Amino acid sequence: MKHAIWYFDFVSPFAYLHAAQIHTLACSIEPRPVLFAGLLDHWGQKGPAEIEGKRTYTYRYLQWLASRRGIPFRMPATHPFNPLPFLRLAIALECDMKAIAQIFEFLYTRAEDPSSPEAWAQLCRQLGVDDGHVLVSQPRVKSGLRQNFEHAIGSGVFGVPTVVVDDRLFWGEDSLEMLRDYLNDPTLFDSAEMQRASTIKASAARRT
Repeated sequence: MKHAIWYFDFVSPFAYLHAAQIHTLACSIEPRPVLFAGLLDHWGQKGPAEIEGKRTYTYRYLQWLASRRGIPFRMPATHPFNPLPFLRLAIALECDMKAIAQIFEFLYTRAEDPSSPEAWAQLCRQLGVDDGHVLVSQPRVKSGLRQNFEHAIGSGVFGVPTVVVDDRLFWGEDSLEMLRDYLNDPTLFDSAEMQRASTIKASAARRT
């Protein structure tokens, strides 16, 4: 069975939908929380919610997509929100998949404000955490998140959710079918046209 590294950030609703389906993959999963904003800064990108017209469209598309997938979904009361406490909480809980699923469900099924102290306290109670703020402030937790980011950049990860298998990146909730095909047939990228994709050059560039 192949080993897959799963990079995600709780700020991404697409990562929530991805998380609800990732258990169907025929591979072992190693979850690695990573700061999406750091990836955007590194590669010089904007997130979907930072573009006004795209923001509303994306939220509506997510609602439609979740309905099509049969996944319970409600956007949080505020978005984007600061995901750092939730990312560090996942690391503090040893990246346990059940805990990660609980955090995602808490954020994307209740339409609450993730930044409110009340929401944080309620989530910690659900997870059996006595003092969440102390737990996520541990040096090992903070360094673990930094290491995940460095590994992600080193692997060429540019967005979330991303699954890395055999040094190949599968980015986005809509890449699950492609990943399944690859797991079933590791020669997926061996065709001439798949190889040619990495040699195509740009003939124009946007002015900055």
